[in-house]
Amino acid sequence: MFFLHELERTITLHPSFFGPRTKEYLTTRLLEDVEGTCSGQYYIICVLDAFSISEGRVVPGSGVAEYTIQYRAVVWRPFKGETVDAIVTSVNRMGVFADVGALPVFVSNHLIPPDIKWDPNATPPQYTDNGDQVIEKGTHLRIKLIGTRSDVGSMFAIGSVKEDFLGSVISNYLCQSKLTPIGHFDCSPSSEAKATRSGMHAEKVLEDAFLARSSGSMASLLKALKR
Repeated sequence: MFFLHELERTITLHPSFFGPRTKEYLTTRLLEDVEGTCSGQYYIICVLDAFSISEGRVVPGSGVAEYTIQYRAVVWRPFKGETVDAIVTSVNRMGVFADVGALPVFVSNHLIPPDIKWDPNATPPQYTDNGDQVIEKGTHLRIKLIGTRSDVGSMFAIGSVKEDFLGSVISNYLCQSKLTPIGHFDCSPSSEAKATRSGMHAEKVLEDAFLARSSGSMASLLKALKR
């Protein structure tokens, strides 16, 4: 699930960057250092703005200066019970490995429906019911997260496709999209179309957020995030 979060980070700056463009250098460093990283609890998708930059404090003995920056960012935090779309990265007889954006997910063969069997002789190796359901490398898979594990700077999740409306997803939108499918989807009986619309909405919000940040329009940004 996506959140708008206020965070804080301390950045050190070499004396060669001191001058009228110091704040510009700090903002650039902030984007390079935090965007796309994981705190162990959530992923920082994009930095919206740095709303507070402290005065620099020179570190004794080194000459570098420390700045404390407070900033707003769009973060994504996976929750137990959340249904997400993933892309399969590998399969073996133990189960399926997939990526939900930057979050690696493992689906054990015990959490795959019994009618979908492991076929090591297929090319490529896959799980299949000899019908419409095929799970192989590159397959778009709808997964329900049943547990997450946090570590320093990383996260890992266990998922299941053993419930209704989960499993291989056939969606022209996801196949044509250049964005990684990531987000929260509703799996009610009418969810096949609804889930696709939810994925499109999540990606549209992020696209609007990037455009608003680039144009410096905070009002447009907040409007996009409230949709």
